[in-house]
Amino acid sequence: MEPFVVSARKYRPATFRSVIGQSHITETLKNAIARGQLAHAYLFTGPRGVGKTTCARIFAKAINCMNPTADHEACGECESCKAFNEGRSFSIHELDAASNNSVEDIRALTEKVRIPPQVGKYSVYIIDEVHMLSANAFNAFLKTLEEPPHYAVFILATTEKHKILPTILSRCQCYDFNRIRVEDTVQYLQYIAGNEGVTYDDEALHIIAQRADGGMRDALSMFDRVVSFCGAQLTGDKVAESLNVLDYNTYFAATDLILAGNYAELLTLFDGILRRGFEGQLFIAGLNGHMRDLLVCKNPQTAQLLEVTGNVAERYRAQAQACDVSFLFNAINLLTQTDTGYRQATNRRLHAELALIKLCGLGGLKKKDNAVGSPDATEEDALTLVAGVGKYPMPAIKVSGDAAVSVAPAPVSPAAAPAVAPSASVPVQAPVPDSKVEPAPVAAANPVAAAPVPQPAATASRPAVGRSITGVSITDLKAPSPAAAMPQAGNAAQEPMPPVRAMSPEEAERAVAAKYDELVRLWNERQRPRLATALTSKTIKGGEVTVTVPNEVLADEINQAKWEIERDLRNLTGAAVSVSVVVSEVQQEYKPVSTEDKLQYLVNLNPNILKLRDELDLTV
Repeated sequence: MEPFVVSARKYRPATFRSVIGQSHITETLKNAIARGQLAHAYLFTGPRGVGKTTCARIFAKAINCMNPTADHEACGECESCKAFNEGRSFSIHELDAASNNSVEDIRALTEKVRIPPQVGKYSVYIIDEVHMLSANAFNAFLKTLEEPPHYAVFILATTEKHKILPTILSRCQCYDFNRIRVEDTVQYLQYIAGNEGVTYDDEALHIIAQRADGGMRDALSMFDRVVSFCGAQLTGDKVAESLNVLDYNTYFAATDLILAGNYAELLTLFDGILRRGFEGQLFIAGLNGHMRDLLVCKNPQTAQLLEVTGNVAERYRAQAQACDVSFLFNAINLLTQTDTGYRQATNRRLHAELALIKLCGLGGLKKKDNAVGSPDATEEDALTLVAGVGKYPMPAIKVSGDAAVSVAPAPVSPAAAPAVAPSASVPVQAPVPDSKVEPAPVAAANPVAAAPVPQPAATASRPAVGRSITGVSITDLKAPSPAAAMPQAGNAAQEPMPPVRAMSPEEAERAVAAKYDELVRLWNERQRPRLATALTSKTIKGGEVTVTVPNEVLADEINQAKWEIERDLRNLTGAAVSVSVVVSEVQQEYKPVSTEDKLQYLVNLNPNILKLRDELDLTV
């Protein structure tokens, strides 16, 4: 039995044409070989698993090939190619900068560069993970990298270009590798599955390609993993279970529930996802991406942005036909806000569930729109959607003759409310100047009782949709009587001052002083502790009380309550008492804090302290 070799090594490209998704780089390198315009240093940069080291090896093999093909590929038959394939080439050297990143390692490399190639034209040095070199190692490498021997070629590879010194970048030709597209990854996986005798469905390979996030090495590693789990037949459900990801079916089902406005089933689906160990934010982010894919399917110009093919793409197009563009815009906006605030939410599950319920509301609104526009829609459906039944009350309508007048419902007391009598259905139209409006009967035996009294909005009865309503007409809207306009008894600002007794200033002063503590207690009981505390700083002289406060804020508060304070004092003492407020800014006493401040404070009190400190050689 042959030893197992992982797909990432077994199917590693050996020629430029077999490299996936990097044609802009392979064509440039082949043209450089054809024209003999080889640079002495190259820098390959890009995400992991996109072919940087692979292209470096193919390029090194091609420039040392003794019999290159017509399209400037390595022949694979000459001595240089065989030595490279068997791992015994002395002209191509690979160095891992992650473990050889010191100045001594670079010095050893510099010494090795002096040795010319034994077979082939060039000595190629491939330095992987070059960003791991220390700053001193980079500096020791500068001179050799800028002016190497004519036979030396350096190929540097890194995933973190920003960590490389600008002086190194300026000495290299930089090639930026792209992430491999989902379509290209799926095609390569189909090729490998065909060679390995593995059957598959499109959804299974798309899940692998999406999870790989543009890296072919990751995709091949996951392919080996799911083959070990599923055997020779790959299905979307099994692949999603093996990789522990949410498959396309989950998002298609969630979107169908949203469009139907079925929040109960959607919350049950979300609960099942959480029970499987997935994070709520992962589902929200995935559903947001699903809505984005549906949106790009709505327009032929953006359909090419959909990174799926085959049956999955057809499912996207079919579901996109059931979604409005406005619905998708609102859904993406809502899900983006939910994803952003998920980590800061105190109850994360409730945060996500609330967003899903809102999405069902958007889907239910779309369903209502479609129902109103359908031939089977009733007048009640249309008025319900337009008027917002359950949200805003409908206006009352008084019908007389051929005209109908609509006015806002005026809240009335139960005694003054006219009886609502059912009538025949009358179409509502604009008022006609000659129409007569019948006054509704008004029970106004008591003008105060007939005045409008606010009623809770929840108690207002809703008129039946599609019927004419009798209610409050324009003639019912009368101005309130003077008695009804007066405030109710008990309003402190309108109560008359209590009567006072004639007494001398000395008697008034004694009476106020005796009852003043009771005044403070009254204001404490009224939940005004700050005002009560301010009242304690007072001066009593005859029938005048002067309150001293430290700022204008307290002064304004006492002035606003001045009438009530004087009323309370008259009730308690029977004397004619007046209250005034005086603002006195209190300067706080200076208190030194630091050691130097304390010393300066003592010196200001007694300058001889400095002499004492100098004579005794004291330190602070």
